[in-house]
Amino acid sequence: MLRPWTLSRPFFRGRAPFTAADLPVALAVFALLVALVHLGRSMTAPVAHEAIEIRLDLAHLPYYAFRSVARMFIAFSWTLVFTFTYGSLAAHSPRAERILMPLLDILQSVPVLGFLSVTLTGFMALFPGSLLGMELASIFAIFTSQAWNMAYSFFQSVRAIPRDLHEAVLVMRLTPFQRFARVEVPFAMNGLVWNAMVSFGGGWFFLAASEAITVLGRDIRLPGIGSYLATAVEAGDFWHIAVAIVTMLVVIVLLDLLFFRPLLAWARKFGPAGALDEEMESAVLTAIERSRIVEVLRERVIRPAASFFVNNLPVIAQRARVGSSRGRWRGVAGWALAACAGFFVLRWVFAGAVDLAGRVTSEQALGYLVDGVFTLLRVFACVALASLVWVPVGTAIGLRPALARRLRPIIQLGAAFPANLVYPMLTWLFIRYDVHLGIGSVFLMVIGSQWYILFNVVVGALSIPEDLREVGRVMRLTRRQRFRHIVLPVVLPYWVTGAITAAGGAWNASIVAEVATLGDQTLTCRGLGAAMTRATHDGDWTGIVLTIVIMSAFVVATNRLLWRRLYVYAEEHLRLET
Repeated sequence: MLRPWTLSRPFFRGRAPFTAADLPVALAVFALLVALVHLGRSMTAPVAHEAIEIRLDLAHLPYYAFRSVARMFIAFSWTLVFTFTYGSLAAHSPRAERILMPLLDILQSVPVLGFLSVTLTGFMALFPGSLLGMELASIFAIFTSQAWNMAYSFFQSVRAIPRDLHEAVLVMRLTPFQRFARVEVPFAMNGLVWNAMVSFGGGWFFLAASEAITVLGRDIRLPGIGSYLATAVEAGDFWHIAVAIVTMLVVIVLLDLLFFRPLLAWARKFGPAGALDEEMESAVLTAIERSRIVEVLRERVIRPAASFFVNNLPVIAQRARVGSSRGRWRGVAGWALAACAGFFVLRWVFAGAVDLAGRVTSEQALGYLVDGVFTLLRVFACVALASLVWVPVGTAIGLRPALARRLRPIIQLGAAFPANLVYPMLTWLFIRYDVHLGIGSVFLMVIGSQWYILFNVVVGALSIPEDLREVGRVMRLTRRQRFRHIVLPVVLPYWVTGAITAAGGAWNASIVAEVATLGDQTLTCRGLGAAMTRATHDGDWTGIVLTIVIMSAFVVATNRLLWRRLYVYAEEHLRLET
Protein backbone atom coordinates (compact mmCIF):
# COMPACT_ATOMS: atom_id res chain seq x y z
CA MET A 1 0.00 0.00 0.00
CA LEU A 2 1.37 3.39 -1.02
CA ARG A 3 1.96 5.91 1.73
CA PRO A 4 0.67 9.36 0.84
CA TRP A 5 2.63 12.57 1.46
CA THR A 6 5.98 10.80 1.56
CA LEU A 7 7.81 13.91 0.36
CA SER A 8 6.54 16.19 3.12
CA ARG A 9 5.94 13.56 5.83
CA PRO A 10 8.52 15.09 8.26
CA PHE A 11 6.46 18.24 8.40
CA PHE A 12 3.26 16.40 9.27
CA ARG A 13 4.55 13.92 11.85
CA GLY A 14 2.02 14.03 14.67
CA ARG A 15 -0.04 16.69 12.85
CA ALA A 16 -2.86 16.74 10.35
CA PRO A 17 -1.73 17.02 6.69
CA PHE A 18 -4.19 19.87 6.15
CA THR A 19 -5.56 22.70 8.25
CA ALA A 20 -8.56 24.96 7.95
CA ALA A 21 -6.28 27.62 6.48
CA ASP A 22 -5.36 25.47 3.47
CA LEU A 23 -8.77 25.77 1.82
CA PRO A 24 -8.82 29.60 1.45
CA VAL A 25 -5.15 29.58 0.45
CA ALA A 26 -5.78 26.94 -2.24
CA LEU A 27 -8.85 28.80 -3.50
CA ALA A 28 -6.91 32.06 -3.61
CA VAL A 29 -4.07 30.46 -5.60
CA PHE A 30 -6.55 28.85 -8.01
CA ALA A 31 -8.43 32.14 -8.49
CA LEU A 32 -5.12 33.94 -9.08
CA LEU A 33 -4.07 31.44 -11.76
CA VAL A 34 -7.44 31.72 -13.52
CA ALA A 35 -7.23 35.53 -13.37
CA LEU A 36 -3.70 35.50 -14.83
CA VAL A 37 -4.79 33.27 -17.72
CA HIS A 38 -7.76 35.51 -18.49
CA LEU A 39 -5.60 38.62 -18.13
CA GLY A 40 -3.00 37.26 -20.56
CA ARG A 41 -5.68 36.54 -23.16
CA SER A 42 -7.38 39.92 -22.81
CA MET A 43 -4.12 41.93 -22.86
CA THR A 44 -2.87 40.25 -26.04
CA ALA A 45 -6.18 40.32 -27.92
CA PRO A 46 -6.13 41.80 -31.44
CA VAL A 47 -7.54 45.28 -31.79
CA ALA A 48 -8.91 46.80 -34.95
CA HIS A 49 -9.24 50.39 -33.74
CA GLU A 50 -7.23 52.51 -31.32
CA ALA A 51 -10.34 53.73 -29.50
CA ILE A 52 -12.10 51.19 -27.30
CA GLU A 53 -15.57 52.04 -26.12
CA ILE A 54 -15.85 52.50 -22.37
CA ARG A 55 -19.35 51.83 -21.15
CA LEU A 56 -20.66 53.58 -18.06
CA ASP A 57 -22.97 50.71 -17.11
CA LEU A 58 -22.40 49.66 -13.50
CA ALA A 59 -22.14 46.00 -14.53
CA HIS A 60 -18.77 46.70 -16.20
CA LEU A 61 -17.16 48.34 -13.14
CA PRO A 62 -15.93 45.11 -11.42
CA TYR A 63 -14.15 44.00 -14.60
CA TYR A 64 -12.67 47.47 -15.10
CA ALA A 65 -11.44 47.47 -11.49
CA PHE A 66 -9.80 44.06 -12.01
CA ARG A 67 -7.95 45.28 -15.11
CA SER A 68 -6.73 48.41 -13.29
CA VAL A 69 -5.50 46.45 -10.26
CA ALA A 70 -3.69 44.01 -12.56
CA ARG A 71 -1.87 46.88 -14.28
CA MET A 72 -0.95 48.34 -10.88
CA PHE A 73 0.65 45.11 -9.66
CA ILE A 74 2.52 44.47 -12.90
CA ALA A 75 3.92 48.00 -12.70
CA PHE A 76 4.76 47.44 -9.03
CA SER A 77 6.77 44.31 -9.88
CA TRP A 78 8.77 46.39 -12.36
CA THR A 79 9.20 49.01 -9.64
CA LEU A 80 10.74 46.51 -7.21
CA VAL A 81 13.27 45.31 -9.76
CA PHE A 82 14.18 48.89 -10.64
CA THR A 83 14.39 49.93 -6.98
CA PHE A 84 16.78 47.21 -5.89
CA THR A 85 18.99 47.50 -8.96
CA TYR A 86 19.12 51.27 -9.29
CA GLY A 87 19.23 52.03 -5.57
CA SER A 88 22.03 49.53 -4.89
CA LEU A 89 24.22 50.84 -7.70
CA ALA A 90 23.76 54.45 -6.61
CA ALA A 91 24.34 53.69 -2.91
CA HIS A 92 27.57 51.66 -3.33
CA SER A 93 29.39 53.40 -6.17
CA PRO A 94 30.31 57.09 -5.85
CA ARG A 95 30.88 57.26 -9.60
CA ALA A 96 27.51 55.70 -10.31
CA GLU A 97 25.84 58.02 -7.78
CA ARG A 98 27.16 61.10 -9.59
CA ILE A 99 25.40 59.87 -12.73
CA LEU A 100 22.38 57.94 -11.48
CA MET A 101 21.01 60.36 -8.90
CA PRO A 102 20.90 63.39 -11.26
CA LEU A 103 19.38 61.04 -13.85
CA LEU A 104 16.76 60.02 -11.28
CA ASP A 105 16.02 63.69 -10.67
CA ILE A 106 15.42 64.11 -14.40
CA LEU A 107 13.29 60.97 -14.68
CA GLN A 108 11.02 61.89 -11.79
CA SER A 109 10.52 65.35 -13.25
CA VAL A 110 9.16 64.00 -16.55
CA PRO A 111 5.36 63.82 -16.22
CA VAL A 112 3.38 60.76 -17.19
CA LEU A 113 2.18 62.45 -20.37
CA GLY A 114 5.80 63.00 -21.37
CA PHE A 115 6.58 59.28 -21.04
CA LEU A 116 3.38 58.35 -22.86
CA SER A 117 4.23 60.65 -25.74
CA VAL A 118 7.55 58.86 -26.24
CA THR A 119 6.71 55.26 -25.37
CA LEU A 120 3.25 54.83 -26.88
CA THR A 121 4.44 54.87 -30.48
CA GLY A 122 7.31 52.50 -29.70
CA PHE A 123 5.20 49.90 -27.88
CA MET A 124 2.51 50.02 -30.57
CA ALA A 125 5.18 49.50 -33.26
CA LEU A 126 6.54 46.47 -31.37
CA PHE A 127 3.09 44.86 -31.19
CA PRO A 128 1.12 46.05 -34.24
CA GLY A 129 -2.54 45.11 -34.29
CA SER A 130 -2.41 43.89 -30.69
CA LEU A 131 -3.72 45.44 -27.50
CA LEU A 132 -0.45 44.48 -25.77
CA GLY A 133 1.38 47.53 -27.07
CA MET A 134 -1.18 49.90 -25.54
CA GLU A 135 -1.25 47.86 -22.33
CA LEU A 136 2.53 48.01 -21.96
CA ALA A 137 2.50 51.76 -22.57
CA SER A 138 -0.14 52.17 -19.84
CA ILE A 139 1.74 49.91 -17.42
CA PHE A 140 4.98 51.77 -18.08
CA ALA A 141 3.24 55.07 -17.34
CA ILE A 142 2.00 53.67 -14.02
CA PHE A 143 5.53 52.40 -13.33
CA THR A 144 6.91 55.92 -13.77
CA SER A 145 4.51 57.17 -11.11
CA GLN A 146 5.69 54.52 -8.62
CA ALA A 147 9.38 53.89 -9.19
CA TRP A 148 11.16 57.10 -8.22
CA ASN A 149 9.80 57.26 -4.67
CA MET A 150 10.77 53.63 -3.99
CA ALA A 151 14.26 54.10 -5.45
CA TYR A 152 14.88 57.19 -3.31
CA SER A 153 13.64 55.35 -0.22
CA PHE A 154 15.93 52.35 -0.75
CA PHE A 155 18.92 54.57 -1.57
CA GLN A 156 18.39 56.62 1.58
CA SER A 157 17.96 53.50 3.74
CA VAL A 158 21.15 51.88 2.44
CA ARG A 159 23.13 55.07 3.02
CA ALA A 160 21.70 55.32 6.56
CA ILE A 161 22.84 51.83 7.67
CA PRO A 162 24.76 52.23 10.96
CA ARG A 163 28.51 51.69 11.01
CA ASP A 164 28.33 48.62 13.25
CA LEU A 165 26.32 46.76 10.61
CA HIS A 166 28.93 47.64 7.99
CA GLU A 167 31.60 46.28 10.31
CA ALA A 168 29.57 43.09 10.80
CA VAL A 169 29.44 42.64 7.01
CA LEU A 170 33.24 42.88 6.86
CA VAL A 171 33.75 40.50 9.77
CA MET A 172 31.36 37.91 8.30
CA ARG A 173 32.95 38.32 4.84
CA LEU A 174 29.63 38.57 3.12
CA THR A 175 29.55 38.81 -0.65
CA PRO A 176 27.86 41.88 -2.18
CA PHE A 177 24.72 39.89 -2.91
CA GLN A 178 24.66 38.41 0.61
CA ARG A 179 25.05 41.91 2.04
CA PHE A 180 22.15 43.05 -0.13
CA ALA A 181 19.86 40.15 0.87
CA ARG A 182 20.77 39.84 4.56
CA VAL A 183 21.51 43.43 5.63
CA GLU A 184 20.33 46.09 3.19
CA VAL A 185 16.88 44.78 2.24
CA PRO A 186 15.91 43.89 5.87
CA PHE A 187 17.15 47.28 7.10
CA ALA A 188 15.17 49.10 4.40
CA MET A 189 12.08 46.87 4.60
CA ASN A 190 9.84 49.06 6.76
CA GLY A 191 10.59 52.15 4.71
CA LEU A 192 9.95 50.22 1.51
CA VAL A 193 6.59 48.91 2.74
CA TRP A 194 5.37 52.30 3.88
CA ASN A 195 6.57 53.95 0.68
CA ALA A 196 4.98 51.17 -1.37
CA MET A 197 1.61 52.41 -0.12
CA VAL A 198 2.51 55.94 -1.23
CA SER A 199 3.71 54.64 -4.59
CA PHE A 200 0.44 52.80 -5.08
CA GLY A 201 -1.30 56.08 -4.35
CA GLY A 202 0.80 57.72 -7.04
CA GLY A 203 -0.24 54.97 -9.44
CA TRP A 204 -3.93 55.54 -8.64
CA PHE A 205 -3.38 59.29 -9.06
CA PHE A 206 -2.31 58.93 -12.70
CA LEU A 207 -4.50 55.93 -13.51
CA ALA A 208 -6.93 58.01 -15.54
CA ALA A 209 -4.11 59.58 -17.59
CA SER A 210 -2.55 56.11 -18.08
CA GLU A 211 -5.72 54.36 -19.24
CA ALA A 212 -7.48 57.19 -21.08
CA ILE A 213 -4.58 58.21 -23.31
CA THR A 214 -5.00 61.35 -25.41
CA VAL A 215 -1.60 62.14 -26.94
CA LEU A 216 -0.36 63.09 -30.38
CA GLY A 217 -3.86 63.17 -31.81
CA ARG A 218 -4.71 59.66 -30.59
CA ASP A 219 -7.61 58.87 -28.28
CA ILE A 220 -7.04 55.48 -26.65
CA ARG A 221 -9.30 54.07 -23.93
CA LEU A 222 -8.21 50.87 -22.21
CA PRO A 223 -10.67 48.90 -20.05
CA GLY A 224 -10.13 50.18 -16.53
CA ILE A 225 -11.59 52.25 -13.77
CA GLY A 226 -9.33 55.18 -14.71
CA SER A 227 -10.75 55.37 -18.23
CA TYR A 228 -14.25 54.89 -16.74
CA LEU A 229 -13.66 57.93 -14.52
CA ALA A 230 -12.21 59.98 -17.38
CA THR A 231 -15.25 59.19 -19.54
CA ALA A 232 -17.62 60.17 -16.74
CA VAL A 233 -15.73 63.43 -16.11
CA GLU A 234 -15.82 64.35 -19.80
CA ALA A 235 -19.56 63.73 -19.83
CA GLY A 236 -20.03 65.76 -16.62
CA ASP A 237 -21.90 62.78 -15.15
CA PHE A 238 -21.68 63.32 -11.38
CA TRP A 239 -23.54 60.08 -10.62
CA HIS A 240 -21.03 57.87 -12.41
CA ILE A 241 -18.14 59.96 -11.03
CA ALA A 242 -19.43 59.22 -7.52
CA VAL A 243 -19.84 55.53 -8.39
CA ALA A 244 -16.24 55.41 -9.64
CA ILE A 245 -15.01 57.02 -6.43
CA VAL A 246 -16.94 54.54 -4.27
CA THR A 247 -15.61 51.64 -6.34
CA MET A 248 -12.08 52.95 -5.92
CA LEU A 249 -12.57 53.18 -2.16
CA VAL A 250 -13.78 49.57 -2.04
CA VAL A 251 -10.76 48.42 -4.05
CA ILE A 252 -8.38 50.35 -1.80
CA VAL A 253 -9.91 48.84 1.36
CA LEU A 254 -9.68 45.33 -0.13
CA LEU A 255 -6.04 45.90 -1.07
CA ASP A 256 -5.36 47.06 2.46
CA LEU A 257 -6.95 43.92 3.96
CA LEU A 258 -5.50 41.43 1.49
CA PHE A 259 -2.08 42.90 0.69
CA PHE A 260 -0.76 45.85 2.68
CA ARG A 261 -1.93 44.81 6.15
CA PRO A 262 -0.32 41.33 5.86
CA LEU A 263 2.79 42.94 4.40
CA LEU A 264 3.08 45.40 7.28
CA ALA A 265 2.45 42.66 9.85
CA TRP A 266 5.20 40.56 8.26
CA ALA A 267 7.64 43.48 7.93
CA ARG A 268 7.43 44.52 11.60
CA LYS A 269 10.10 41.91 12.48
CA PHE A 270 12.63 43.97 10.52
CA GLY A 271 12.09 47.08 12.63
CA PRO A 272 14.39 48.23 15.44
CA ALA A 273 13.86 46.66 18.83
CA GLY A 274 11.10 48.34 20.74
CA ALA A 275 9.97 50.69 17.98
CA LEU A 276 7.61 48.35 16.17
CA ASP A 277 6.78 45.82 18.86
CA GLU A 278 3.09 46.67 18.84
CA GLU A 279 0.75 43.97 17.71
CA MET A 280 -0.44 44.21 14.13
CA GLU A 281 -2.79 41.37 13.34
CA SER A 282 -3.70 40.16 9.88
CA ALA A 283 -6.06 37.28 9.22
CA VAL A 284 -4.50 36.77 5.78
CA LEU A 285 -0.98 36.50 7.22
CA THR A 286 -2.23 34.15 9.95
CA ALA A 287 -3.83 31.88 7.33
CA ILE A 288 -0.64 31.85 5.29
CA GLU A 289 1.50 31.03 8.32
CA ARG A 290 -0.82 28.19 9.39
CA SER A 291 -1.21 26.67 5.92
CA ARG A 292 0.50 23.30 5.42
CA ILE A 293 0.68 23.94 1.67
CA VAL A 294 2.63 27.13 2.23
CA GLU A 295 4.83 25.39 4.79
CA VAL A 296 5.80 22.65 2.33
CA LEU A 297 6.45 25.18 -0.43
CA ARG A 298 8.55 27.30 1.92
CA GLU A 299 10.70 24.39 3.15
CA ARG A 300 11.00 22.46 -0.11
CA VAL A 301 11.09 25.21 -2.73
CA ILE A 302 11.47 28.76 -1.44
CA ARG A 303 14.25 28.29 1.13
CA PRO A 304 16.45 26.02 -1.05
CA ALA A 305 16.04 28.41 -3.98
CA ALA A 306 16.80 31.44 -1.80
CA SER A 307 19.84 29.71 -0.30
CA PHE A 308 21.14 28.89 -3.77
CA PHE A 309 20.71 32.42 -5.10
CA VAL A 310 22.06 34.13 -1.97
CA ASN A 311 24.89 31.79 -0.98
CA ASN A 312 25.91 29.54 -3.88
CA LEU A 313 25.24 31.40 -7.11
CA PRO A 314 27.44 34.47 -6.32
CA VAL A 315 30.33 32.18 -5.31
CA ILE A 316 29.97 30.12 -8.49
CA ALA A 317 29.90 33.26 -10.62
CA GLN A 318 32.94 34.71 -8.84
CA ARG A 319 34.94 31.51 -9.31
CA ALA A 320 34.00 31.45 -12.98
CA ARG A 321 35.23 35.02 -13.40
CA VAL A 322 38.46 34.38 -11.50
CA GLY A 323 39.18 31.07 -13.23
CA SER A 324 38.54 32.38 -16.72
CA SER A 325 41.55 33.72 -18.61
CA ARG A 326 39.22 35.78 -20.76
CA GLY A 327 37.75 37.75 -17.87
CA ARG A 328 39.97 40.80 -18.39
CA TRP A 329 39.28 40.93 -22.12
CA ARG A 330 35.57 40.56 -21.49
CA GLY A 331 35.74 43.53 -19.16
CA VAL A 332 37.58 45.60 -21.78
CA ALA A 333 35.05 44.56 -24.41
CA GLY A 334 32.20 45.52 -22.09
CA TRP A 335 33.65 48.98 -21.48
CA ALA A 336 34.25 49.43 -25.21
CA LEU A 337 30.67 48.42 -26.00
CA ALA A 338 29.35 50.82 -23.34
CA ALA A 339 31.52 53.62 -24.75
CA CYS A 340 30.19 53.01 -28.27
CA ALA A 341 26.60 52.97 -27.01
CA GLY A 342 27.20 56.16 -25.06
CA PHE A 343 28.71 57.82 -28.12
CA PHE A 344 25.70 57.01 -30.28
CA VAL A 345 23.28 58.13 -27.56
CA LEU A 346 25.12 61.44 -27.13
CA ARG A 347 25.20 61.88 -30.89
CA TRP A 348 21.45 61.26 -31.07
CA VAL A 349 20.81 63.69 -28.22
CA PHE A 350 23.06 66.34 -29.80
CA ALA A 351 21.34 65.96 -33.18
CA GLY A 352 17.93 66.24 -31.50
CA ALA A 353 19.06 69.32 -29.57
CA VAL A 354 20.30 71.00 -32.75
CA ASP A 355 17.04 70.19 -34.54
CA LEU A 356 15.00 71.47 -31.58
CA ALA A 357 17.04 74.67 -31.41
CA GLY A 358 16.30 75.30 -35.07
CA ARG A 359 12.55 75.02 -34.53
CA VAL A 360 12.18 77.02 -31.29
CA THR A 361 12.01 80.78 -31.32
CA SER A 362 13.46 82.87 -28.52
CA GLU A 363 10.00 84.15 -27.57
CA GLN A 364 8.67 80.58 -27.26
CA ALA A 365 11.61 79.47 -25.12
CA LEU A 366 11.32 82.54 -22.90
CA GLY A 367 7.60 81.94 -22.49
CA TYR A 368 8.19 78.35 -21.37
CA LEU A 369 10.89 79.52 -18.92
CA VAL A 370 8.45 81.98 -17.36
CA ASP A 371 5.86 79.18 -17.18
CA GLY A 372 8.46 77.09 -15.37
CA VAL A 373 9.04 79.84 -12.80
CA PHE A 374 5.30 79.98 -12.02
CA THR A 375 5.15 76.20 -11.55
CA LEU A 376 8.37 76.23 -9.46
CA LEU A 377 6.83 78.72 -7.04
CA ARG A 378 3.74 76.53 -6.73
CA VAL A 379 5.91 73.47 -6.05
CA PHE A 380 7.80 75.29 -3.27
CA ALA A 381 4.50 76.45 -1.79
CA CYS A 382 3.18 72.89 -1.96
CA VAL A 383 6.20 71.37 -0.15
CA ALA A 384 6.18 74.16 2.46
CA LEU A 385 2.47 73.74 3.25
CA ALA A 386 2.73 69.96 3.43
CA SER A 387 5.80 70.15 5.70
CA LEU A 388 4.24 72.66 8.06
CA VAL A 389 1.26 70.39 8.56
CA TRP A 390 2.69 66.87 8.41
CA VAL A 391 6.19 67.07 9.92
CA PRO A 392 4.94 67.71 13.48
CA VAL A 393 2.00 65.35 12.97
CA GLY A 394 4.16 62.60 11.47
CA THR A 395 6.77 62.91 14.22
CA ALA A 396 4.09 62.70 16.92
CA ILE A 397 2.60 59.61 15.25
CA GLY A 398 5.96 57.89 14.81
CA LEU A 399 7.02 58.49 18.42
CA ARG A 400 3.84 56.73 19.60
CA PRO A 401 3.78 53.25 18.00
CA ALA A 402 0.36 52.47 19.47
CA LEU A 403 -1.05 55.63 17.88
CA ALA A 404 0.67 54.75 14.60
CA ARG A 405 -1.01 51.34 14.69
CA ARG A 406 -4.46 52.89 15.11
CA LEU A 407 -3.99 55.66 12.56
CA ARG A 408 -2.17 53.60 9.91
CA PRO A 409 -5.33 52.39 8.11
CA ILE A 410 -6.68 55.94 7.92
CA ILE A 411 -3.35 57.32 6.67
CA GLN A 412 -3.00 54.51 4.18
CA LEU A 413 -6.52 55.05 2.89
CA GLY A 414 -5.78 58.73 2.39
CA ALA A 415 -2.48 58.00 0.63
CA ALA A 416 -3.85 55.28 -1.62
CA PHE A 417 -6.96 57.25 -2.54
CA PRO A 418 -6.25 59.00 -5.86
CA ALA A 419 -6.48 62.71 -5.18
CA ASN A 420 -7.52 63.49 -8.73
CA LEU A 421 -10.84 61.77 -8.04
CA VAL A 422 -11.82 64.75 -5.89
CA TYR A 423 -10.52 67.24 -8.47
CA PRO A 424 -13.92 67.47 -10.22
CA MET A 425 -15.57 68.44 -6.92
CA LEU A 426 -12.84 70.98 -6.16
CA THR A 427 -13.10 72.33 -9.69
CA TRP A 428 -16.82 72.80 -9.14
CA LEU A 429 -16.04 74.74 -5.94
CA PHE A 430 -13.46 76.88 -7.75
CA ILE A 431 -16.04 77.71 -10.44
CA ARG A 432 -18.80 78.38 -7.92
CA TYR A 433 -16.73 80.68 -5.69
CA ASP A 434 -14.60 82.20 -8.46
CA VAL A 435 -11.24 80.95 -7.14
CA HIS A 436 -8.36 81.52 -9.53
CA LEU A 437 -6.69 78.26 -10.50
CA GLY A 438 -3.26 79.82 -9.95
CA ILE A 439 -4.01 79.58 -6.23
CA GLY A 440 -6.28 76.55 -6.32
CA SER A 441 -3.68 74.48 -8.18
CA VAL A 442 -1.39 74.69 -5.13
CA PHE A 443 -3.99 72.92 -3.02
CA LEU A 444 -4.52 70.38 -5.81
CA MET A 445 -0.78 69.65 -5.77
CA VAL A 446 -0.74 69.36 -1.98
CA ILE A 447 -3.55 66.80 -2.02
CA GLY A 448 -1.55 64.53 -4.30
CA SER A 449 2.00 64.93 -2.92
CA GLN A 450 1.60 65.48 0.84
CA TRP A 451 1.72 61.78 1.67
CA TYR A 452 5.35 61.43 0.60
CA ILE A 453 6.36 63.74 3.45
CA LEU A 454 4.02 62.22 6.03
CA PHE A 455 5.00 58.60 5.37
CA ASN A 456 8.74 59.29 5.34
CA VAL A 457 8.57 61.31 8.56
CA VAL A 458 6.52 58.56 10.26
CA VAL A 459 9.02 55.89 9.16
CA GLY A 460 11.91 58.04 10.40
CA ALA A 461 10.31 58.52 13.81
CA LEU A 462 9.48 54.80 14.03
CA SER A 463 13.14 53.99 13.29
CA ILE A 464 14.39 55.65 16.49
CA PRO A 465 15.65 52.83 18.75
CA GLU A 466 13.88 52.43 22.06
CA ASP A 467 17.14 52.66 24.03
CA LEU A 468 17.71 56.21 22.76
CA ARG A 469 14.20 57.19 23.78
CA GLU A 470 14.88 55.72 27.21
CA VAL A 471 18.12 57.72 27.45
CA GLY A 472 16.16 60.90 26.81
CA ARG A 473 13.69 60.03 29.55
CA VAL A 474 16.41 59.08 32.04
CA MET A 475 18.37 62.29 31.41
CA ARG A 476 15.14 64.27 31.74
CA LEU A 477 15.67 66.13 28.50
CA THR A 478 13.15 68.75 27.60
CA ARG A 479 10.93 68.24 24.59
CA ARG A 480 13.07 70.63 22.57
CA GLN A 481 16.30 68.85 23.60
CA ARG A 482 14.85 65.44 22.73
CA PHE A 483 13.84 66.74 19.32
CA ARG A 484 17.26 68.34 18.69
CA HIS A 485 19.49 65.49 19.87
CA ILE A 486 17.40 62.35 19.31
CA VAL A 487 14.55 62.91 16.85
CA LEU A 488 16.15 65.31 14.37
CA PRO A 489 19.23 63.19 13.49
CA VAL A 490 16.95 60.34 12.44
CA VAL A 491 13.96 62.16 10.96
CA LEU A 492 15.70 64.85 8.88
CA PRO A 493 17.16 62.52 6.19
CA TYR A 494 13.75 60.87 5.86
CA TRP A 495 12.09 64.29 5.55
CA VAL A 496 14.55 65.30 2.83
CA THR A 497 13.72 62.11 0.94
CA GLY A 498 10.02 62.84 1.33
CA ALA A 499 10.50 66.46 0.26
CA ILE A 500 12.40 65.43 -2.89
CA THR A 501 9.74 62.93 -3.91
CA ALA A 502 6.94 65.31 -2.91
CA ALA A 503 8.45 68.02 -5.11
CA GLY A 504 8.72 65.53 -7.96
CA GLY A 505 5.12 64.51 -7.38
CA ALA A 506 4.06 68.15 -7.39
CA TRP A 507 5.81 68.73 -10.72
CA ASN A 508 3.99 65.69 -12.12
CA ALA A 509 0.68 66.81 -10.62
CA SER A 510 1.04 70.19 -12.32
CA ILE A 511 -0.12 68.68 -15.62
CA VAL A 512 -3.53 67.95 -14.10
CA ALA A 513 -3.59 70.71 -11.48
CA GLU A 514 -2.97 73.64 -13.83
CA VAL A 515 -5.69 72.57 -16.27
CA ALA A 516 -8.96 71.55 -14.59
CA THR A 517 -11.90 70.36 -16.69
CA LEU A 518 -15.48 69.72 -15.64
CA GLY A 519 -17.90 68.96 -18.45
CA ASP A 520 -17.65 71.78 -20.98
CA GLN A 521 -15.95 74.15 -18.52
CA THR A 522 -12.17 74.38 -18.32
CA LEU A 523 -10.07 76.32 -15.84
CA THR A 524 -6.42 77.03 -16.60
CA CYS A 525 -3.54 79.05 -15.22
CA ARG A 526 -0.10 79.89 -16.46
CA GLY A 527 2.45 77.20 -15.76
CA LEU A 528 4.68 74.57 -17.33
CA GLY A 529 2.20 71.78 -16.59
CA ALA A 530 -0.55 73.60 -18.49
CA ALA A 531 1.85 74.24 -21.37
CA MET A 532 2.78 70.55 -21.53
CA THR A 533 -0.87 69.51 -21.46
CA ARG A 534 -1.65 71.81 -24.39
CA ALA A 535 1.35 70.61 -26.39
CA THR A 536 0.48 66.95 -25.74
CA HIS A 537 -3.14 67.44 -26.78
CA ASP A 538 -2.14 69.27 -29.95
CA GLY A 539 0.55 66.75 -30.91
CA ASP A 540 3.21 69.50 -30.80
CA TRP A 541 6.43 67.49 -30.52
CA THR A 542 8.54 70.62 -30.24
CA GLY A 543 6.48 71.90 -27.31
CA ILE A 544 6.45 68.48 -25.63
CA VAL A 545 10.22 68.07 -25.79
CA LEU A 546 10.93 71.67 -24.81
CA THR A 547 8.62 71.60 -21.77
CA ILE A 548 10.13 68.28 -20.65
CA VAL A 549 13.65 69.67 -20.98
CA ILE A 550 12.81 72.86 -19.08
CA MET A 551 10.97 70.96 -16.34
CA SER A 552 13.90 68.56 -15.98
CA ALA A 553 16.32 71.48 -15.76
CA PHE A 554 14.26 73.13 -13.00
CA VAL A 555 14.02 69.89 -11.02
CA VAL A 556 17.72 69.03 -11.34
CA ALA A 557 18.75 72.57 -10.39
CA THR A 558 16.57 72.64 -7.25
CA ASN A 559 17.65 69.15 -6.24
CA ARG A 560 21.34 69.96 -6.72
CA LEU A 561 21.24 73.39 -5.10
CA LEU A 562 18.79 72.71 -2.28
CA TRP A 563 17.60 69.20 -1.54
CA ARG A 564 20.87 67.36 -2.14
CA ARG A 565 22.80 69.81 0.03
CA LEU A 566 20.30 69.33 2.82
CA TYR A 567 20.62 65.56 2.48
CA VAL A 568 24.45 65.68 2.55
CA TYR A 569 24.32 67.90 5.64
CA ALA A 570 21.94 65.51 7.39
CA GLU A 571 24.10 62.53 6.42
CA GLU A 572 27.36 64.11 7.61
CA HIS A 573 26.26 66.04 10.72
CA LEU A 574 23.06 64.35 11.91
CA ARG A 575 23.88 60.72 11.22
CA LEU A 576 22.67 58.32 13.89
CA GLU A 577 25.22 55.68 14.91
CA THR A 578 24.29 52.84 17.24
